[in-house]
Amino acid sequence: TGGGRLYNTGTANGWYEKRYGGERIMYKKKVLSLIMTGILAASALGGCSNNEQGGEYKQTSDTVTDVVSQTNGEEKTLLKWALWDLNSVFYYKTMAEAFEAAHPDIEIELVDLGSAGGTDYMTSLSIELTGKDTEFDMVCIQDVPGYSTLVKKGVLEPLTGYIERDGFDLSGYGGLTDQVTLEGKLYELPFRSDFWVLYYNPDLFEEAGAECPTNDMTWTDYDALARKVTDITPGNEVYGTHYHTWRSCVECLGLTDGKQTMVDGNYDFLKPYYEMVLKQQDDGVCHNYAELKTTGLHHSSAFAQGNVAMYIMGTWQISGFINKIKSGEFTEIPNWRIAKMPHSEGVEAGSTIATITGIAVPAMSDNKEEAWEFIKFMAGPEGAEIVADSGSIPAVKTEAVIDKLAAMEGFPQDEQSREALHTANTYLEMPVHEKTVQIDTALNEVHDSIMTGAVSVDDGIAQLNEEIPKLLAE
Repeated sequence: TGGGRLYNTGTANGWYEKRYGGERIMYKKKVLSLIMTGILAASALGGCSNNEQGGEYKQTSDTVTDVVSQTNGEEKTLLKWALWDLNSVFYYKTMAEAFEAAHPDIEIELVDLGSAGGTDYMTSLSIELTGKDTEFDMVCIQDVPGYSTLVKKGVLEPLTGYIERDGFDLSGYGGLTDQVTLEGKLYELPFRSDFWVLYYNPDLFEEAGAECPTNDMTWTDYDALARKVTDITPGNEVYGTHYHTWRSCVECLGLTDGKQTMVDGNYDFLKPYYEMVLKQQDDGVCHNYAELKTTGLHHSSAFAQGNVAMYIMGTWQISGFINKIKSGEFTEIPNWRIAKMPHSEGVEAGSTIATITGIAVPAMSDNKEEAWEFIKFMAGPEGAEIVADSGSIPAVKTEAVIDKLAAMEGFPQDEQSREALHTANTYLEMPVHEKTVQIDTALNEVHDSIMTGAVSVDDGIAQLNEEIPKLLAE
């Protein structure tokens, strides 16, 4: 197990066993502090510690503390935090430092388990949490499928009891926490939540003599506006809108009313949106799907060419546009702006689709109370401002957070773009479900077939209505 660490291995007749390096030490609770002092002193004299700042040890939850780091003579509870891309996600370290400043008795160790690609991190995390002994006290959850898998394995601590005990307010999440609640229990709190907005180029609308998009448009309004600004003149084409090749760029259009999800098993509601997009494609209002698949044109590059009037994409693209315009890479869209995502008829403006990043407590953590304090901080208003300072979109969007995001250098300075950062209702693109991965595969296959014309809209939806209920029944 390594020098410099104490490990609890069980109890017998009132005695506790600790392992320090390769040695077994038996003690009773009342003499634990004396034993600890002697061991740490011996470690310092013998030079056998692996930690230049001192040792650390674990002990049972009814002793003085659960995990202690001794630094400069002070004892602190040590919390280990699993995350990804530590060196490129700027709010991680700031978050830990801010929490430590407010809780001088706690120290946080950040452990990078993988990359933002998702597979590396979530695979590593699953292995860590399903092992016989994990040292992590807080873990970032990258996506909904990964979250549902970990909950199913029973490796995450339910947070519902802590939330109810402390009266922690969930209203700031816009209903997102309801959508990741399983059998009445919540196992993570969102701390970051990107949502879909409408990006647009006001210069093209001015050239076409058309009004710019507003923060309250139905899909019918959006379609009419896209057609009004379209110019199919050869060599001078202007596309009224654009759709990336992801299935969500079409299918999510039908989710803004909150009445159905992508895991319900019936997909009739998708028909008008597929028909709208295919008709726009036929009329030259948007790029051809098959050509986009062949060329691999990135959605930001398509918009940045300066001949796409508007397109729907997540708020993660905001910082991308800011940085690439600043670097001189995107020169054709200096006046880009955003508006709220269009919505279905009769739906409140500001209803949109969201993705979330959450933070949870492993069920095996010895420091659940301290970890919960950190989660409340990170996923609450204080942590939200730290996330916003980095240019990312937090799950809790207070006015202070909106002010920070709108004040970023390079963010559009019109009032409508600022207002577009407010959401009314947010719905997960893919809700929590144990068959998420299989359902997503089926949806992707049919989307590709519909958009390339291999099957009709009706036949594609009929295929989904037949295949996915079978998956759900398995």
